[in-house]
Amino acid sequence: MINRRNAMLLGLSAVPAAWQLSSPARAQQAFQKYFPFLVDLDGWQGKKPDGLSMEMPGNTMITATREYERGPSRIHVQILFGPAAKGVLAMARTGMNIETSEGRMHSTAINGMPASQTFNFKDKSGAIIIALGDSGAFSFAFNGMPEDEALALAKKFDWKAMQAAQPK
Repeated sequence: MINRRNAMLLGLSAVPAAWQLSSPARAQQAFQKYFPFLVDLDGWQGKKPDGLSMEMPGNTMITATREYERGPSRIHVQILFGPAAKGVLAMARTGMNIETSEGRMHSTAINGMPASQTFNFKDKSGAIIIALGDSGAFSFAFNGMPEDEALALAKKFDWKAMQAAQPK
């Protein structure tokens, strides 16, 4: 026999399910439009892309990420738009170059786009950051591979298309 309390609980438990079916949140999220830019890499096992979109008065933040593995080597790729991207881009815009016995960090241009690169000699890790405009960045973080191989893999992503697809 169902009493009033159980009937209420059953009714309330159906509300989230009904909301999920009719909610616009079930439609494509803003970050999903960047998934096609997170391409498969030959010889690498790519995980399922993930992302986040957040809107606040006056600001929007969007990220799309994907991880790749090949043996002990790892890659983490991220497309980032919004205020957080401005912080990531600070290094690319400084023109600063540093080299120590442990690694290097330098600002440069890659394929005509402002960029920064870091590399740790000991564990063959680092990151390549490409500016996709004033508030957009592409990040290619890697571990367990030479710097030149990482750059060649990072160039397989279409940065110009990402830049053209950034939120307005």
